[in-house]
Amino acid sequence: MDLSEPESSPSRVIPLPPTVHGVETVPLTSLTRTGGCAAKYAAGRLETLLAGLVPAEAEDLIVGLDPADDAVVYRLDDERAIVFTVDFFPPLVDDPRAFGAIAATNALNDVFAMGGAPLLALSVAAFPEELPTEMLGEILAGADERVRAAGAILAGGHTIRDAEPKYGLAVVGTVHPDAVWPKGGAQPGDVLFLTKALGTGIVLQAVRDGVAPPGALDSAVESMFELTKAAADALRPFAPNAVTDVTGFGLLGHTHELASRSGVRAILDAAALPSLPSALELAQDGVRTGGDRWNRAYAGPHVESQVEPALEALAYDPQTAGGLLISMPSERAAVLEATFSAEGLLLRRIGRIEAGAGVVLQQ
Repeated sequence: MDLSEPESSPSRVIPLPPTVHGVETVPLTSLTRTGGCAAKYAAGRLETLLAGLVPAEAEDLIVGLDPADDAVVYRLDDERAIVFTVDFFPPLVDDPRAFGAIAATNALNDVFAMGGAPLLALSVAAFPEELPTEMLGEILAGADERVRAAGAILAGGHTIRDAEPKYGLAVVGTVHPDAVWPKGGAQPGDVLFLTKALGTGIVLQAVRDGVAPPGALDSAVESMFELTKAAADALRPFAPNAVTDVTGFGLLGHTHELASRSGVRAILDAAALPSLPSALELAQDGVRTGGDRWNRAYAGPHVESQVEPALEALAYDPQTAGGLLISMPSERAAVLEATFSAEGLLLRRIGRIEAGAGVVLQQ
């Protein structure tokens, strides 16, 4: 995708030239141990870390640490609340502009996952001094394009020196206090939807391992460029019961969070899971990310899997800038599907909610 193109452009050319303004670029992934949302701190360890923190006593704190969600929400008055999030990670692709765009998309999507609209963003950056400044400019340019496409403004930020490059955003948005989409609100009888294909972690690992087939990286990058703004706008009139975005903890990790916070049992249909081109085949060949084992350690004790290893790996795969996981009453499902179809948006029905506890991944 040419990041200078408008959001609606059908033409998407992923690779950039090997130089930026005549300066030879450095392969960004050569400077990292892991990249994207696969670099997230292990969910199980994070729960232990946060367990010792006492939530602030604040009547207007609608969403904070108890329980944690995709972003915090603070009520300003009866009509307005602010949504605030921060997200950053090391490079997952070598293309600097693509890296900036993906990191920005991943952060902005947290606001959309809460039902909000982004207003302002600040860069959170760490760069080696040896990197050409033109490369850093490309990272910022990629981020700025995505922020503008989200309807927000990249207004500043903070940068430090670090041997491993990292980039992301702190984002502030707004939402009506009565229209926040919580992670914990799913009800028995709901159906589950997903708005993006799975497999970004597997594909990126295959690229690192040198076994990715032609075109696989392009498809993954195109998916990670996609803001969930259009999906959130289409969903908003339907008042979903629970929403989260699928990122570093994988589909099963985030489904476990949704189910446990809601006090329900989630049934996922493995055959219905959308996957990126080549992702399932790569999983069948044994490609796994480092985040796969952390996600299994976190969600595995709560998951009953009845499927073959490749489909299970797809469901545990850490995603970067993944889609929305939606739980909503079944009587509204057909109209939601028709709405997404009419707008040319991906929406896949992947399961249902029942009374009980845990997550079932069934064939």
